[in-house]
Amino acid sequence: MKTETIIPVKTRNKAIFIIGILFFIFGFVTWINSVLIPYFKLACDLNTKQAMLVAFAFYISYFIMAIPASFFLKKTGFKNGMVLGLMIIAAGALLFIPAAITRTYELFLLGLFVQATGLTILQTASNPYITIMGPIESAAKRISIMGICNKIAGAIAPLVLIHSLTKNPDEIDQLQMQLPGLSLQEQTVILNELSSRLIVPYIIIALVLVGLGLMIRMTRLPDVKPDEDEFSGNKFNNNKTTVFQFPYLVLGAITIFCSTSVEVLVVDSIINYGQYMGFSFREAKFFASYTLLIMVISYLIGIVAIPKFIEQKRVLQWSAITGFLFCLLAILISGKASVWLICLLGLSNALLWPSIWPLSINGLGKFTEKGSALMIMGIIGGAVTPLLYGYISDKIDPQQAYWVMIPCYAFILFFAMKGHKIGKMISSKTDKNSLLKRATLYKTP
Repeated sequence: MKTETIIPVKTRNKAIFIIGILFFIFGFVTWINSVLIPYFKLACDLNTKQAMLVAFAFYISYFIMAIPASFFLKKTGFKNGMVLGLMIIAAGALLFIPAAITRTYELFLLGLFVQATGLTILQTASNPYITIMGPIESAAKRISIMGICNKIAGAIAPLVLIHSLTKNPDEIDQLQMQLPGLSLQEQTVILNELSSRLIVPYIIIALVLVGLGLMIRMTRLPDVKPDEDEFSGNKFNNNKTTVFQFPYLVLGAITIFCSTSVEVLVVDSIINYGQYMGFSFREAKFFASYTLLIMVISYLIGIVAIPKFIEQKRVLQWSAITGFLFCLLAILISGKASVWLICLLGLSNALLWPSIWPLSINGLGKFTEKGSALMIMGIIGGAVTPLLYGYISDKIDPQQAYWVMIPCYAFILFFAMKGHKIGKMISSKTDKNSLLKRATLYKTP
């Protein structure tokens, strides 16, 4: 006989606080790439497409490792998965040490892949965890709170890293002007020294991650699980045998592909784009942080408005429409104003993930872990689209390359209008109300 219980508010708040710390770690490790891309481009003498391999190596791991992560979590639970994920990220950070010593770009990419493997486990565990930690209709609000932790860390990370790597604010601009006039031997000496500066910051990052993992290991967290019978909310799911029998989930994973594509591309490309449009590196380095802080503003709006004033699906619709318009204007308008329009996409992109996730996994019941893994696989958009952007940038120019985001916003709008309803059959108003009520109930192990 199964036992159901409601998680006490105090216990729930403690768990949410810890997950918030994890989302801060996600943000710091993930969005630091916005500085690594131009930094590697200089230190390893790369073109735009090669530099964008940073995003590819990082986000391809989500696609490869999501299914193994879901099987691991099924056996061990969310808490042990979080600890393992942090340890793996620390191992990836330590790979930066030999990479920096030898200035080997491929080894840097391997380190990023390993870091993202750890993040895949953390994301596969924490996203459904925070989604089912309360009523499903307010899930976007809780994920928005996590998003603030993520983006504040992301806004801080590039500035902290570049401050620790440079001797003065103008050093990168000065090196970009000086290097072409130096001999190959002189260039090698300077770039080797520039690369070696990554060693100390990444040792510190690894130590912090290990410490956090040990803290979580010793902390009591409720190991919540969605009720396999009740959480599904309707009789139409009883005969399901695979996640691919939930069309709205599959469409949700594709939508995550699109949302990750635009979110990652904007942050990871905007520093280079700012330089292309005439800003110095000293000025352009702030644009990634500006974008992430704008996303924080959007998250705050979401926390206040969802679901009290606006439904999750309406937020997703408006986010897609404004994203489409800002992107189109950025492509058509010339000059530095275009950079600010790309920056404003943070306003549109922030609430994509919080709105897509609950609309996609609602009603999966016993398929929640595998559905979460499928959604995480959609993060491969952060690997594919920036690489495509880099290729078009080198062939045409960085501004026209932003056309790759237009179909992404169009598909997000389709999912917000219709896609999230396809295959989601709730037999009656009673069943729907039951779904929302039972979303707060959990089966004890």
